[in-house]
Amino acid sequence: MLGEFLHILAAAIISWLLFVTVDIFFRLPEAGGVSGASAVARDIEAGGGALAGGTMMGNIVCSPDASAGTLLAACGVYVAGIPGGLAAALLVFIGNRICHDPGYAGTTGAVLATFVVYAFTQVGFAATDFIAGMVIAILTIQGLSHTHASRLLARLWRVRQ
Repeated sequence: MLGEFLHILAAAIISWLLFVTVDIFFRLPEAGGVSGASAVARDIEAGGGALAGGTMMGNIVCSPDASAGTLLAACGVYVAGIPGGLAAALLVFIGNRICHDPGYAGTTGAVLATFVVYAFTQVGFAATDFIAGMVIAILTIQGLSHTHASRLLARLWRVRQ
C-alpha cells in the first residue's frame, strides 16, 4: 500500500515536471494561442494572479496541451503499451487541429509521456500510477489556487526567458 502511494507521488512529480517543462518550452505562458486563453488569463490576473501563468493556464484549458497529452498517453500505455500511447498522441494532435492550436505542446507531451510512462513500467511502476499522478499534477495547476499556480508558472516562465 505504501509502495503504491509512493509510486503515485513519484509519478505525479514526474508528470508535473514533464508537462510544465513541455508547455513552457512551447511558450504557452507568452500569449493566448487559442480562442479563450487570453480571456482566462485576464480573469486570473484580475483575481490577483500573474498574466503569464494565467495565459498558460488558459492555453491548457482551451486546447489539449502537454498535461492532457501526458494523461491520455498514460491511459494509452495502460490499454495497449507504446502503440496505445502513440494512438493517444494522434488523438491529441487531432484535438489540437480542431482547436486551431498553432503549437504542438500536447502532441509532444503525449509522445514524450508515452516513452516515459512505458520506461517506468519496466522498473516496477504501473501505468495507472501515472494516470493517478497526472490527475494530481493537473489538480495542482488548475484546481487548488489559480492565483498561486499562475504566479508559480510566471516565475518558471521568467527563468526560461
